[in-house]
Amino acid sequence: MSEDLHATAERLVLQEHVEGISTEERAWLDQHLESCVDCARLANRTAGALRSLRAVSIPVPAGLADRAQLRAYLRAEQLRERTRDAWTMWVVCGIAWVLGIVSAPVIWRGFEWAGRLAGLPSLVWQAGFVVWWTVPALVAAIVLLQRFGAAGQRERMR
Repeated sequence: MSEDLHATAERLVLQEHVEGISTEERAWLDQHLESCVDCARLANRTAGALRSLRAVSIPVPAGLADRAQLRAYLRAEQLRERTRDAWTMWVVCGIAWVLGIVSAPVIWRGFEWAGRLAGLPSLVWQAGFVVWWTVPALVAAIVLLQRFGAAGQRERMR
């Protein structure tokens, strides 16, 4: 049970300096620190370390905050643009699918007519129909994979 008390005291000592603790927790911690030398030493060392860190002056280059703010703004714009591009891509793909489904019977009849006119076996003009619909989809998939693959690679390099 005493291990739990010491762990709770350690957590409260650290939490006090980061996010604060309630008055009830502060009262319990004060009472515990009065009776526990090890936890009181930990609290003193933690407070001393934080005072030392606050005393250290680190020179910051002029304009660093402005540059950081500009970079954050540019990154947010880039993400908005990417979202807009992705939305546009999905709309265009949806329209292409609808047009493909609507025009499929007409294209099928066209291939059938051209196959009969040329005297081709049914299997040949049907294969031509499949290629007619498959090749553009494969090309689009390759282009999209390259585009998003390159964008992802650029993100990983940052």
